[in-house]
Amino acid sequence: MNIQVDLQESDKVLKGHIRGEIDAHTAPVLREKLEPYQNVESLDAELDLSDVDYMDSTGLGVFVAFYKSVNSQGGHLKLSGLSARLKRLFDITGLGDIMDIESAGKGGN
Repeated sequence: MNIQVDLQESDKVLKGHIRGEIDAHTAPVLREKLEPYQNVESLDAELDLSDVDYMDSTGLGVFVAFYKSVNSQGGHLKLSGLSARLKRLFDITGLGDIMDIESAGKGGN
């Protein structure tokens, strides 16, 4: 039950690296860290999930909410480094077709 969220923003470009597990216990931490960037106009955000070991539907909800708020402000959100398991989670829910997602290209379940 741990998560580490590193975010750096400069000139409306947000780079983030998330490590650990995103579940009902850690999702509020992620949501709180992303909240200040939700209303930034024309934000270009890229979040690296290559070190996320596990994510459940609570984590999906955080990313969907952040995606919607960034989109509504004319911005763009890209999720990168997703394991096969995480990519499948987004694809099963149909979010893989809507969101800009780049898988890590490495194997995994």
